[in-house]
Amino acid sequence: MSNRTTVMVSIVLAMLVASMDATIANTTMPIIVNEIGGNDLYAWAFTSYMVLSTVLAPVAGRLSDLFGRKRIYAAGIVLFLGGSVLCGLSQTMVQLILFRAVQGIGAGVMMPFPSIIAGDLFTVEQRGKVQAFFTGMWGLSAILAPLLGTFFVTYLSWRWIFFVNIPICLVALFALLPYKEVYQSKRSSIDYGGALLFACGISLLLLTTAVERYNYIYGTIGVLLMVVFYFYEQKQSAPIVPLNLLRNRPVAIMIAGSFLSCAALFGTSSFMPLFLQTQGYSLFISGIALLSTSIGWMAVAVPSGKWVLRFGYKKLLIIGNLFLVITAFMLFFLRQDSPFWYSFIALMVLGVAFGLIFTISTIGSQQLVEAHQKGVSTSLQLFSRNIGTAVSVTIMGAILTKSSHFFTGIHSMFIFGLIASLAALAIPFAIRSMNKQGV
Repeated sequence: MSNRTTVMVSIVLAMLVASMDATIANTTMPIIVNEIGGNDLYAWAFTSYMVLSTVLAPVAGRLSDLFGRKRIYAAGIVLFLGGSVLCGLSQTMVQLILFRAVQGIGAGVMMPFPSIIAGDLFTVEQRGKVQAFFTGMWGLSAILAPLLGTFFVTYLSWRWIFFVNIPICLVALFALLPYKEVYQSKRSSIDYGGALLFACGISLLLLTTAVERYNYIYGTIGVLLMVVFYFYEQKQSAPIVPLNLLRNRPVAIMIAGSFLSCAALFGTSSFMPLFLQTQGYSLFISGIALLSTSIGWMAVAVPSGKWVLRFGYKKLLIIGNLFLVITAFMLFFLRQDSPFWYSFIALMVLGVAFGLIFTISTIGSQQLVEAHQKGVSTSLQLFSRNIGTAVSVTIMGAILTKSSHFFTGIHSMFIFGLIASLAALAIPFAIRSMNKQGV
C-alpha cells in the first residue's frame, strides 16, 4: 500500500474508535454501575474522559510540531489501547474513572492527527474530501456506538465495550508503521511548566461545566492558573501553546468563530434525540435524525477545498454562519407536534453549517501559519470546538433542567441558540479582505 493509504487506514480507525468510545458508555453505564457500584461517582466516568481528551489536544498538536507526527500519534494509540484494557478489567468505579482518564489522554493525543496529517499529505483541493470522509466516520460512530453497546451488554458483557478497542487499535498501530513522515519536525525543548499550567487551568474550567458543587472554586482557580500560564508563556523560547499564533488575525478569528458557533448550537445533537423520543420515536429513529447532520456536513465538505481557492475564507465562513442562523430559526419554531421531517431537515441544515465552518477553518488554520505551527494551530481549532461544545451542552442542559415543562425548556434552549448564532455570524466579518487563496 502507498504511504497515504496506510496512514489513512490508521487515522480513520483511530478516529472511529475514539469517537465511538465517547458515546458508547452512555448506553452501558447504568448496567456498569449496577455491577460494580459507585452510583455517586457516576458522572465522573464521563467527566474524566471528556476533560482530559479536550485538554490534551493542543498539547499533542504542539508536540507533533516539535517531534514529528508519527511518534506522538503512535503514543496516543498506545495510551488509548492501554486505557481500554484497564477499563475492561475495572472492578470498582474509582478504577473505571482513573482508567477512563487514561483513555481520555490517549483520545486527546490521537484526535487532532487526522486533520494534521491530512494537512501534510493532501492539497487544499483534496482536503475537503478527506475532511468529509472523517465526518462520515463520526456519523457512523453515532449509529454504531449505541448498537454495539446494546449488543455487548445483552450477549456478552459491558467489558467488551472497552475490549473491542484492542484489535482496532492494534490494526491502527500496525498500519502506521510503514508510514514515512512528510513533515520535517523542528526540534526544541519541551515546555513542561506551560503544559502543566495549561492542562490544570483548562481542566478546572471544564469541571465547572460538568459538576454541580464547588463550581465557583474550580472556576476561580482555573482562571488564576490561566493568568499565570499567560505570563509564564511570554518568557518561554518554545512555549507549549505559542501565543504569537493568536496574533495571526485570521487564525485567531477562526478559533473564536469555531468556539462561538459550537457554543451556539453544537449541543443540539445531545438534546434532539431526547426531544424525538418524547414524541414517541424510537432510539433508532432518533439516531437516523442525527445521521441527517452528517449528510448535510459531507455534502458541503467535499467541494470546500475547491471553494476556498475560488471564494476565499471570509465569504465561506459567513455563508456557513448564515446556515447556522437559519437552523436556529428553524429550531426556534420547533413545536411539540412538529413532524419528524421538520427535525430531519433542520439537522441537515445544521450539518451544512458546521460542514462549512469546520472544514474552512481547519484548512485556514493550516494554510495561514508556518509549517512548524501547523500541528498546534490545527489542534487549537479542535480545542476551541470542544470547549464551545461543552459550554453549549452545559447551558442548554441548565435551561432544560430549570424549565417547568420539557417543551418550554426546548423552546427556551433554542432562543439561546438563536442569539448565540447571531453573535457567531458577526465573527467572520472581522477577517480582512484576502485574495481567493485566503492569503
